[in-house]
Amino acid sequence: MRVLVQRSNNASVVIDNKIYNKIDNGLVLLVGFTEGDDIEKIKYLARKIVNLRIFPDENDIMNKSILDYGGEVLSISQFTLYADTSKGNRPSYIKALGGEEANKLYELFNKELEKYVKVKTGVFGADMEINISNIGPTTISLER
Repeated sequence: MRVLVQRSNNASVVIDNKIYNKIDNGLVLLVGFTEGDDIEKIKYLARKIVNLRIFPDENDIMNKSILDYGGEVLSISQFTLYADTSKGNRPSYIKALGGEEANKLYELFNKELEKYVKVKTGVFGADMEINISNIGPTTISLER
């Protein structure tokens, strides 16, 4: 399981030229799954994400988590996180978990996150336009 975490002051998901979901002041998560991912990995990364100290404290030092700072999460399923270009310029996605199994894990991941913070999502498998205003920029890659 891979998650790209971005601190954002606003982000949105647009589907068919309409805003499907949006957040202000929170985290944007691009989430990918591979063979062998399970609920334990999901729980571990959900806890890690909500406890990441990447929000500013009163001294403008990244010392607060989203739990301290407040805000929402915009979670986007992103199978391309498992792109492999080792054999040329055309990415292979063979390591990315697809279909129903990936969607099931994605839903479990979002439910786990909802235990801690408000979560908004895109649509699994949809063609989406993701707009992210990344603060910092702060981008952290997590894998389990």
